[in-house]
Amino acid sequence: MILVTGAGGTVGAEIVKRLQILGARFRAAYYTQSKAEDAQRKGIDGVALDFAKPETIARALAGPDGRGVDRVFLISGNVPHQTELELNVVREAKRAGVVQLVKSSVWGAESEAFSFARIHRPVEKEIAASSIPYTILRPNGYMQNMSTFYAETIRAQRAFFLPASNARISHIDVRDLARVAVTVLTDTSHIGQAYDLSGPEALSYEEIAQKLSAVTGREISYVDISDADFRKAVISAGITAAAADAMLELFQYYNSGAASRVSRNVELLTGHAPLSFDEYARDYRSYFLPSAKAAG
Repeated sequence: MILVTGAGGTVGAEIVKRLQILGARFRAAYYTQSKAEDAQRKGIDGVALDFAKPETIARALAGPDGRGVDRVFLISGNVPHQTELELNVVREAKRAGVVQLVKSSVWGAESEAFSFARIHRPVEKEIAASSIPYTILRPNGYMQNMSTFYAETIRAQRAFFLPASNARISHIDVRDLARVAVTVLTDTSHIGQAYDLSGPEALSYEEIAQKLSAVTGREISYVDISDADFRKAVISAGITAAAADAMLELFQYYNSGAASRVSRNVELLTGHAPLSFDEYARDYRSYFLPSAKAAG
């Protein structure tokens, strides 16, 4: 049985969908009991799992019916103490004797060149040093970040504001990340591997704005702003200063050109070409229209 952590998140929810389509045996772990119960009402084996409480991890791995988990997909949100929280899962998985752990990491984690890489890399290292058979997935930035984080200003102001200059990034659609995750979770030939994952092209945010304009019929602009203005804006929106600084490091990494490489791994692993930004934009078009306030 597969345990999907972060099942209520952008990536985890897509993995749950794909496992349902395949008819695979899996358990979906949610942060709250209410979300787990919602999943149960939909016929999903949902459990509550708090990364800060190892006893909830152990229960999710064992299951109330004695049907233990043997494979784990590990992902968490960008939260304080993320490294330590993920390590709690790794250690409980080792105690439970799982036969495969698939971790969603971040593009460039091995470089430790920016904050998010330094958060993920210690988890990768501990997994590799453990006796758990593992696979590491290192996706580039998500296309869905546009609809999750920037759609509000696009709807209201026909613009989004980032300190990314002309950086080109080979963003990946989370649906492709989910396809890869399910592939490696159901095929032991990927044990011991680390895969960089990207979309099919590297685009600047100016090009992304043009594509969103074309699909929505609205003139949408990318506005390049200073690091200081970005930091001020996200902190005023409720982001912590530490999280704001981590985001700025990511954009500096983007501006270095390190996220512009295109990987062929999505196609090599799944047999299907990765989704393009044009396909993403068509599928998520409604998020960027004024009438889609609730959808964002």
